[in-house]
Amino acid sequence: MKDYYQILGVAKDASPEVIKKAFRRLARETHPDANHGDADAEERFREVAEAYEVLSDPEKRARFDRGDTFGSQDLFSQSGGLEDILQQFFGGGFGGFSGFGGARRGPEHGRDIAVRVDLELREAAFGVERDVTFPAQVACSSCQGSGSEPGHGAITCSRCNGQGRVRVARQTMLGAMMTVADCPDCAGRGQRIENPCTECRGAGRVRGERELTVDVPEGVDTGTRLRLNGKGGAGERGAPPGDVYVEIRVKSDDRFQRMGDDLHHRVVIGFTEATLGTEIEVPLLEGGTERLEVPAGTQPETVYRLAKRGVPRLQRRSRGDMLVHIEVRVPTQLDEDAEDVLRAYAELSGERPAARKRGIFRR
Repeated sequence: MKDYYQILGVAKDASPEVIKKAFRRLARETHPDANHGDADAEERFREVAEAYEVLSDPEKRARFDRGDTFGSQDLFSQSGGLEDILQQFFGGGFGGFSGFGGARRGPEHGRDIAVRVDLELREAAFGVERDVTFPAQVACSSCQGSGSEPGHGAITCSRCNGQGRVRVARQTMLGAMMTVADCPDCAGRGQRIENPCTECRGAGRVRGERELTVDVPEGVDTGTRLRLNGKGGAGERGAPPGDVYVEIRVKSDDRFQRMGDDLHHRVVIGFTEATLGTEIEVPLLEGGTERLEVPAGTQPETVYRLAKRGVPRLQRRSRGDMLVHIEVRVPTQLDEDAEDVLRAYAELSGERPAARKRGIFRR
């Protein structure tokens, strides 16, 4: 385990002021700009910054004193990262070192765009093509996305020689330090537009509208997200476009309830049909019907399964099932003849229904 007290050269009972003073001194000594040609300078500076991060935080320091160790996820939580500590103490990053100076900025990539597509259950199950239109940045038609007036182009920035970064002297709490920052002339891009396009003002893109045909695969459901690479907003001056994310929402269906890849359908039959058996026609999602034999003695809430009559599974060569739920309808009104028949049946079967009451069933 690293000894952060030893790294900063302070005692275990050192005050916060002593710890800060030790960090300032070591930061100046280990700063990469003060150690040109030393491949280990950056790592030493990171180690010093890590020790300061732990010992300057009372909670982290107490944990360290108890023997806890710290991973990368535990460090720089208050400052938001080593870059912010460098910004705080040195006023910017340090060029030439990985993770310190950063890369030259290029033209801004296009924005990602989210659109929503509402589908019927059948469309979601078997796939469909759907046209969508949405506002987005599009390539400027006047300059073809270059940002320059026709006949002109971008030139290399003379201030940074195309690097996008310049070294500047900053006054920090450690004294004067040479740091690296975005070139103010080209905003870190390394190139400048001398004759900007009057239509897009040098951006290479303008506000517009895009139209796409979305090929929705079979088996999608509410919450499915489709990604269309490179179909989003246009990038600045020819930079790559963003992506389009298609959010799927499936409407409810009066005939079927979808649960995963299975479909549930309810059928109501009479109690004599349930008792004696019958045949019913079950509607199918793709159209048409399938005949289902309901055997004699079927009880309420019996479920029959029609294999592979459900929803095709997304990106798989299989299909869910149809589950048919049987509900038995009990009559609420009977004429006198029907009641007589039922009472005769009850007598034969040994059942004891309530006594006849005039007007209960008959109108």
